[in-house]
Amino acid sequence: MWIRIVAAAAVLISAIIHLEQWILVFRGTAYIGPAMLINFIGGLVIVVLLLWWRTSWVPWALTVLFGAATFGAFLISATVGLFGVHEHWTIWEVWVAAAVEVIAIITGLAGLASRPAARR
Repeated sequence: MWIRIVAAAAVLISAIIHLEQWILVFRGTAYIGPAMLINFIGGLVIVVLLLWWRTSWVPWALTVLFGAATFGAFLISATVGLFGVHEHWTIWEVWVAAAVEVIAIITGLAGLASRPAARR
């Protein structure tokens, strides 16, 4: 149960940071702006699925994919740039988002691994 709560908290924090960055920085940016808003909405959906759909592996897989996609996009933007955005590791939101996205990946994988094997 605690893995599910930690995963949901990690995804929620990442989603809130993406909303905050959309409001303050990326609202008018062509590709990154809509991606930030979609990331927020998708994160909320994943949190709801994690907390209420306990019989399926799908929320765990979505948690892993969410963390990997957001962390991967950030790493691309911090190294070579992504759609004209070149991020830097300078503000606290960047460090917190990176940390919770890694936590989402780890807890999502742990949730998938802890599921009982399917009957054949």
